[in-house]
Amino acid sequence: MNRPAKALELIDVPPIASRPVSTSPLRSAGVPLAQPQPIPIATTGLVHIAPGLLGKASRLRLLMFWVVGLMGFIAVILVVLHLGSLQKMAALIRSARPGWMLVALAVQSGTYVSAALVWRDALRVAGHPLALRTLIPLGIAKVFTDQVLPSGGISGTMLVVCGLTGRHVPAGIAMAAMLVGMVSYDIAYLFVVLASTGVLWLQRHLNVALIIGVAIFVVVTVAVPAAVLGLKQWGRRAPIAGLSKCLGVTALLRELTDAPTRLLRSPSLLSRTAALQLAIFVFDALTLWLAFKAIGEVPPLWVVFVSFIVASMVATIGPIPVGLGTFEATSVGMLSLLGVSVEAALAATLLLRALTFWLPMLPGIWLARQEIRRS
Repeated sequence: MNRPAKALELIDVPPIASRPVSTSPLRSAGVPLAQPQPIPIATTGLVHIAPGLLGKASRLRLLMFWVVGLMGFIAVILVVLHLGSLQKMAALIRSARPGWMLVALAVQSGTYVSAALVWRDALRVAGHPLALRTLIPLGIAKVFTDQVLPSGGISGTMLVVCGLTGRHVPAGIAMAAMLVGMVSYDIAYLFVVLASTGVLWLQRHLNVALIIGVAIFVVVTVAVPAAVLGLKQWGRRAPIAGLSKCLGVTALLRELTDAPTRLLRSPSLLSRTAALQLAIFVFDALTLWLAFKAIGEVPPLWVVFVSFIVASMVATIGPIPVGLGTFEATSVGMLSLLGVSVEAALAATLLLRALTFWLPMLPGIWLARQEIRRS
């Protein structure tokens, strides 16, 4: 990990047996000859994007991200405990039944399977199928990388692309598969947010703050895939190229502009992958509901689903990286608004974050290292 650029460098050296034997008179005279240079396999520069991202995210910047996030996280807990009872919340967490937590963990593992199925479907359509078991570790590694290197999902995405190229998938196809994943995710995300907004409106819990938040989210969600597709035509022009250079994502922009868009023009593929992405949101919300089952206070499933989606939306558009603090505050606030006690809301939210945020870091460290070495 100290020298990621070399760890991700792919070279192709011809076998010794296949090299022609030189009988140069210079060699026989004892004059040293220049050593042949290895020929790189990947000429697109894709394998150098991930180390570039790792270099941009300095230790000081990462430390700042985590300090701000943890301060927000602690502040939320203190405020909620001021409104509720510390003893009751602690008792709820201590009384969490392990059986239901194991069920929640099994459900949460379904999110990684669904993410892997998205990539497998896209690669299959592109003519480069991979086994599901080889893609699931990529999903866990992506979660870890996005959390440790906050970059709007770019760091984890590029780790997956490098992981796919390490599995002998052409760089353009790997990027195209990731574009399918990104666009289908935005479609599913937009659907669940609008559906949750409709439920809140029907239940007369929709307020001005939520409407503004949803409006910002819709603009961002629609703009991202539109911008990605627009880069195919305008990505190499001076203003955009200059901006990408300032942001340090020139290599990423180049790969985006070079990636084929044939997969994105397949309605059946986008429909299937969007359904799989929708399943991820359902699994996450169900994990929160099972956390409530574990502590013995079970609100209606629609209350849990809507609260989780709104909290995820706020964490996505919020200013704090990885949603530390903003997700917890919004989740507790929405659950309380819909009739759940503050103590139960915080206890279940903390159990959810333990399963979806903190726990994946343990295997994620090892898996991310393995992917870098494989690449």
